[in-house]
Amino acid sequence: MKVVILCGGLGTRLREETEYKPKPMVEIGGQPILWHIMKLYGHYGFKDFILCLGYKHQVIREYFLNYRYMNCDVTVSLASDHRIVCHNHHDEDWNVTLAYTGLETKKGGRMKMIAPYLNGERFMLTYGDGVSDVNIDALIAYHEKEEVLATFTGVHPISRFATVERDAAGKIIDWNEKKQLEGYMNAGFFVLENAVLDYIEGDVEFEEQPMKRIAKEGKLAMYRHEGFWQCMDTYRDYLLLTELWEKGQAPWKVWSD
Repeated sequence: MKVVILCGGLGTRLREETEYKPKPMVEIGGQPILWHIMKLYGHYGFKDFILCLGYKHQVIREYFLNYRYMNCDVTVSLASDHRIVCHNHHDEDWNVTLAYTGLETKKGGRMKMIAPYLNGERFMLTYGDGVSDVNIDALIAYHEKEEVLATFTGVHPISRFATVERDAAGKIIDWNEKKQLEGYMNAGFFVLENAVLDYIEGDVEFEEQPMKRIAKEGKLAMYRHEGFWQCMDTYRDYLLLTELWEKGQAPWKVWSD
């Protein structure tokens, strides 16, 4: 099963890092957040990726075209043959399709553009800026059990602002800076039957009209994930993820070194 990752957005709310690179290439612990997402899927045996590129796509292209040499020790011969010898090897055996899908194309439009690479088969889809410890095998099993066209991963949102609790008299009795809220939100990590592409008409956001139609027809399911999920939407999110990684407390690191 192929994994489609949406990597084309402008990342305007993270301009401190995205002025010169696309958001999926913002680094956590020396590797792009995109690498962390791919490592999660690779841990569960999914190694065939399609990246929908857009803003500053050349940066992502260069990263993967030079991946081998950028992730091992090398000896470079400056003689006429210009030999390059790698002395150690990385563990990834990924197949990565780099597909330019336009600068301002909406997510549904990007998905339609890479349809030829899917061969009419079921696929997974996620965003290029969110990490999680979601169990991919359990997610797929749930999708198959529900017998639907689309399954997304739902997580509890975290409040960005302080929340308070009051007693019956109105006295403040608790303060929470980052409280987990009730309900669920879409965290990505979709499992999709290929027929979902038929619901995308033109250049539209996949989460809007296509998903509404699928839901109204009773063909949408939500896999409830009670574990860790965090997107890198702002500089504050970037600092949080970096701190977790540097302290060795990154819950999304389910793979072994």
